[in-house]
Amino acid sequence: MPGAQPDAPAPVRGDGLIPSRDQTSPGPRKGTRSVWDRAPHLLAAALFLAYATVSIGRYRRMESRSWDLGIFEQAVRAYAHLQVPVADLKGPGANILGDHFSPVTALLAPAYRIFPSPLTLLVAQALLLAVSAIPVTRAATRLLGRGSGLAIGVAYGLSWGIQRAADFDFHEICFAVPLIAFSLEALLRQRWRASLLWALPLVLVKEDLGVTLAAIGLVVAIRAHRRGHSRAVPYALAVTAFGAVATLVTLTLIIPAFNSGGAYDYWDKVGEGGAAAGAFGGLDTKLRTLAWLLIPTTGLLALRSPLLLVALPTLGWRFLSADDHYWGTDWHYSAVLMPVILLALVDAVDILRRDERPWLRQYADRMPACAAAAALALTTSLPLAGLTEAKTYEKSGRVTAVERMLDRVPDGATVEANIGPISRLTSRARVFWVGAARPVVPRYVALDVRSGWTKDPVAYAEKLHPGTDYVAEDTAYGFVLLRKV
Repeated sequence: MPGAQPDAPAPVRGDGLIPSRDQTSPGPRKGTRSVWDRAPHLLAAALFLAYATVSIGRYRRMESRSWDLGIFEQAVRAYAHLQVPVADLKGPGANILGDHFSPVTALLAPAYRIFPSPLTLLVAQALLLAVSAIPVTRAATRLLGRGSGLAIGVAYGLSWGIQRAADFDFHEICFAVPLIAFSLEALLRQRWRASLLWALPLVLVKEDLGVTLAAIGLVVAIRAHRRGHSRAVPYALAVTAFGAVATLVTLTLIIPAFNSGGAYDYWDKVGEGGAAAGAFGGLDTKLRTLAWLLIPTTGLLALRSPLLLVALPTLGWRFLSADDHYWGTDWHYSAVLMPVILLALVDAVDILRRDERPWLRQYADRMPACAAAAALALTTSLPLAGLTEAKTYEKSGRVTAVERMLDRVPDGATVEANIGPISRLTSRARVFWVGAARPVVPRYVALDVRSGWTKDPVAYAEKLHPGTDYVAEDTAYGFVLLRKV
């Protein structure tokens, strides 16, 4: 057979929900683990340092990309003090569970209580993303051998979807990434029950992920049936039904119950023309996104694995939406797809190594190394490239001056702000989004006006709150702090 193939452990044998122990040759004795055995954990540690450095560096430079970090800090801060998760940035007194259903973020409350800072959320996100590399690398090593397994781990850790998420301020999907990775690792090991149990908490991460849970249950049912493990099929189908019902109940009952308007606010993302308009809008952008997902990461081989079905729910709601922010490769939206795509590649390579066509076997054998090489090459234009730039580790005098200005806001004060100042205030003040504070009249207004979007901040603030007078308390490098008279 042309092309050397890496050694792979013997397949796992199972009979239903609980497979028997792996039929592999005896490993090294306890206490004699090699560096190769520790490779998944060492890789995860290196990735954690890299992700955290990039994320914290962006925060230190005051280069927040959205209001999400502030919103989630408000919710976690409330959880940490055993209060209702109110996020005033979404509206005065707005319960965050009426926006997106993400109670999983309450798990950050103990750490935030000890370290009340947005950095706590950023470090937690970096850790969760890095941990997800362990099951991906481990599954690849088990099926493809050490060299190919480590190559897959590198390709995953440096994948553009994960890097975009690490560079984003914070988002609840950082919890979903490791859950999906551990679930699919268990699926590839034919540990059906473990796969389903790892996936079940997805319904607590975000409302759309119940459909992803349903897809995982369906793939487990298909795989278990093909392997002759009929006992697992009813359980998997039950999880599929649960995921679908959980999504429906969350969207139509739970979120509206917490929402002041009694509805799910994101139905309008479909657009006036309905799902069809969203589906046919931006086809060029959507096709490029699909190309980025399948070509540099898997060389199209992921199409040979049924695991790819798990990616369809996320791609479905994104591409059906009329909001073009969801279509492309920016932001964090593709992070949950990365463990699916890379483990689908692992599964496909494992399948194709036994294919009758020599050229396809050789192509599959070389794909892990090619994916790692492509990820390394693309990283030069992705967020982790910032690790080689001095500015990543510096805090400018401009930032120090702006922080000093914002320190004039007393703890517990009410503040109306836009993106720039938010992350410096949400840990100690009650912060509202600019233009959305009413009926509250904030004591302070903090604005980033560097783009020149308003020439008279005082007049703008007084227009937002007729009958209220504001004066300029301080200014610094295009930021202004106003105080109510």
